Amino acid sequence: MQRKAYVPGIAALLAALLASCTGGSGSKGTAADPKPGDVSVNTPAAQPGKYRTLPEACAAVSHDSLDSLLPGIRQITDQDRRDTAYEGQATLTYDTDRRVGCGWKVESTDATDHLSVDFERVVSYDNAVSDDSRAQDIYATEETAANLPEASASATPSGSGSATATPSATPSSSASSTASASASTSAGPSETPADLQPRKLSGLGDEAFLNDKLNSGSSTAQQRTVTVVFRTSNVIVRIEYAEQPTASTGTPDSKEMQDKARNLAHKLVDRFNG
Repeated sequence: MQRKAYVPGIAALLAALLASCTGGSGSKGTAADPKPGDVSVNTPAAQPGKYRTLPEACAAVSHDSLDSLLPGIRQITDQDRRDTAYEGQATLTYDTDRRVGCGWKVESTDATDHLSVDFERVVSYDNAVSDDSRAQDIYATEETAANLPEASASATPSGSGSATATPSATPSSSASSTASASASTSAGPSETPADLQPRKLSGLGDEAFLNDKLNSGSSTAQQRTVTVVFRTSNVIVRIEYAEQPTASTGTPDSKEMQDKARNLAHKLVDRFNG
């Protein structure tokens, strides 16, 4: 009787120990094995952007460029005041590795000119999205917000500024066509040439666009603001150039201002790629 009771007891104990060991090893194996589709295991992290730092914004624009964009600087006779004008005013930012900027404002006998540059280094904190891809998204949002008019077949792709395009609108409808096409163009008697309208630019960084707005300022003089935005890898550069004539009847020249802004943009591209 005792022998029959003892053997089943041993068997039950061994079975319990075996079940315990099997369950323990199974739980450890489950924790260590990667799950199907786990990005951290099966997918390599997206590549970081080309640029890890940003240049000092106020030093990024040469004196020659400032002389061209802000002619009032050369009219300043006091050397200390002229040096201060060249220095500009740094934009307040909280992370200079991610964003920096600088602004200048100079008065001349003919007009008051404003210039600002802004550099943003885009960093993606998503391992599945590269810095470049994130920068593309930000740039695309700004281009869409600019509400550029549809490209004309007669417009030059690079926006060279040579006013050779012939407006297709008739004289009676040109003014209304201009107003409806874009608020960025002048409401003159004839339509703004296609190659001077707000547009995408080719040959400037990875992608770029130009905007041109003519607005009435605090007086009857009209202020023109030309904006150039371009992306090079994971950095987005924004240039804003504005001029308001001193004379109440003055209107800043669109081609001249666009040429100056685009020229500065090309120099900044060379600075990043140099």
